[in-house]
Amino acid sequence: MTASGVLAGAVLAAAIALAARRAHALTSGGALAAFAVGTITFGAGGVPFAAVLLAFFVSSVALSRLGRARKRDLVDIGKAGPRDARQVLANGGIPTLCALLFALTHDARWGWAFAGAYAAATADTWATEIGTLMRQPPRSIFTLRPIATGLSGGITLAGTLAEIAGAVWIGFVFLFATILAAWKCRGFDCDFGLSVSGNPSRFYPWLLLGGIPLAGVAGAMLDSALGGSVQELRRCDTCGRNCEVDPHVCGARTQLVRGVRGVSNDIVNVLASAAGALVAFGLAA
Repeated sequence: MTASGVLAGAVLAAAIALAARRAHALTSGGALAAFAVGTITFGAGGVPFAAVLLAFFVSSVALSRLGRARKRDLVDIGKAGPRDARQVLANGGIPTLCALLFALTHDARWGWAFAGAYAAATADTWATEIGTLMRQPPRSIFTLRPIATGLSGGITLAGTLAEIAGAVWIGFVFLFATILAAWKCRGFDCDFGLSVSGNPSRFYPWLLLGGIPLAGVAGAMLDSALGGSVQELRRCDTCGRNCEVDPHVCGARTQLVRGVRGVSNDIVNVLASAAGALVAFGLAA
């Protein structure tokens, strides 16, 4: 991590955060958090890390624009509207930590962990954004019984396919950006372990193209499992509806009916991205 790299990252991160704030994709706090995440990420990992972060952020914002009227009606889950600082850090905190560790240790495994964490976040985001647009209600990942659209722990066929596509998307972007970085370096000393002993004749891109999506899908599946078990599920007795917010949109306080008190969707997202990072780190090893 060099001073010039951090400065360049700060400029680019500021531009993206301001654009997202003006587009109402982020709150003011979310924009500040995105600036911090972007500056560290760009400064620590250069082109490959910047490409992955942009691939996650741009695609997530674009998909959130689909069916906005329908998504605004999902008042029981508290996920509508611009992303705030907690949501930004829930998805970007673990990969940012991996980026810092990569900059400090120059260990390629942390590069894989970074991409794996964002693959999990992207897979989960794509699954949610696409799954909530389906006319058929999702089914519980455990019982396969229908549940309300948008509640955590639900799965749909379209959402599952989007989950896989999101993880593959990050794997492809990281692979392409890594090859570009290796070419720029005029060698394979910055290819995150894709070649054996730095030998370009033994270059195995399929390891990355397979490993990162696998880590992403694993993290997203854990997200669904935790969302349907330990994450808070509450009930509004006034409306007679299950929800994930307190108070409910009607103003009434809600009661915990399942899960561990204090385990929110943001905490589940942190654990899912950590799982994606851990799987990718293990595969890189």
